[in-house]
Amino acid sequence: MKKSLFAYIWPIFIELLLQLLVSNIDKIMVNSISDTAVSSVANATTVLDVVVIAFTVISLSITILASQYFGRNDHIRIAQVYSMGILITGVVAVLVSLILLLSAGMIFEAIRVPSECYEGSVIYLNIVAGGLLFQGVYNAYVAIFRTQGWMKQTMAVSAGVNILNTVGNFFLIYGFAFIPSLGVAGAAISSVFSRFIGLLVLIYIFNRRSAIRIDFSLLRPWPNQLFKTMLYVGLPSGGEALSYSASQMVILSFVNLLGNAMIKLRSFANMFQMCAYMFGSAVSQASQIIVGYLIGKGEKDQADKEVRKTLILSVVISAGASFLFYLFSDQVFGFFIDDPSLLAVAKQIMLVEVVLESSRAVNMTLVRCLQASGDTLYPTFIGILSMWGVATLLAYVFGIWLKMGLLGVWIAMCLDETLRAIIFLIRWFSGKWRKRQLL
Repeated sequence: MKKSLFAYIWPIFIELLLQLLVSNIDKIMVNSISDTAVSSVANATTVLDVVVIAFTVISLSITILASQYFGRNDHIRIAQVYSMGILITGVVAVLVSLILLLSAGMIFEAIRVPSECYEGSVIYLNIVAGGLLFQGVYNAYVAIFRTQGWMKQTMAVSAGVNILNTVGNFFLIYGFAFIPSLGVAGAAISSVFSRFIGLLVLIYIFNRRSAIRIDFSLLRPWPNQLFKTMLYVGLPSGGEALSYSASQMVILSFVNLLGNAMIKLRSFANMFQMCAYMFGSAVSQASQIIVGYLIGKGEKDQADKEVRKTLILSVVISAGASFLFYLFSDQVFGFFIDDPSLLAVAKQIMLVEVVLESSRAVNMTLVRCLQASGDTLYPTFIGILSMWGVATLLAYVFGIWLKMGLLGVWIAMCLDETLRAIIFLIRWFSGKWRKRQLL
């Protein structure tokens, strides 16, 4: 395995950015149809973000356990981790797909989707839910590739997926020749198909290059201890991620009370927010792999040095990117919005983003490194408490009760991230993570 942090960061960053574009390119391209179409996709993708957490749980377990076993040079255990990860992902994906297909309407009623967006949201969700198996297994293979140090390959595949999705959107959203204009449904079909092709390419590359095989016979008899360890690693962190997405859905229900214009503004603000967020996420994921590897080798002092170094890098870059979006907010939002009052709100939101993303960079890095060390319960408990007690509660208080609108919602989320950043800094520097042992 490579040990250079930068060798991991830049391809992960580009890959994450490309993955982000798969869903956001749908919003951008349906924007030319109507505000209602954008809001339909935005509501559906918010729901999908929640269910994709199930795949994140498994991918996280694969990353942490395989990285530690690489540190111990135990290839048999690595093969078991890979095989179990793929199997569990497949089962979970099928179950989640069925649940979404049966309950899409009830979900959108619960989060108060405006009536004009309801049908489009249901259509988009049902189509993408039908292809969740491809997305889930794709995510598991990405985690596998990262533990092998093959970030450039997943980056290239993500680029191909985006190109295919964009071309598919062009034909299916707007129609071409004998192909009818499918609107929101066309965007969903293109997203599912492009991820399916991406998955096939990843499987082909893995089978050609890897000395470690995915072999389900290694799971007979069922390795209970390994399964329990995967759950111990994945479930708490997955619970935190699920809590975050669920709180975001509740916050979205508050935003839905503000009307279509604010739903659209939130959608594009989130899109630009994610561009700044991506670097911090790449740093945290790269750190998690390296810290897991070092802890597997027993080099905890070196792991601590890596975390301290990456914290500074992550905060500086995330804050800098957010500040650029603040400076040029009129220009970037101006591509999609021409209302001066909305552009003014967007600029205020992007200013809050500078503090929010700086704090979030600290959170992501420290939470992932705490997880890699086996300290999984503490960040989950703090995360859930703060997300609901600060972000969600204050989003209603500021945004709806005090009538601060979308800006109030953003301030609430900023306070949540800042509080957690302070708590996790104290936790890491206390050194309590050193007493944890996963393997």
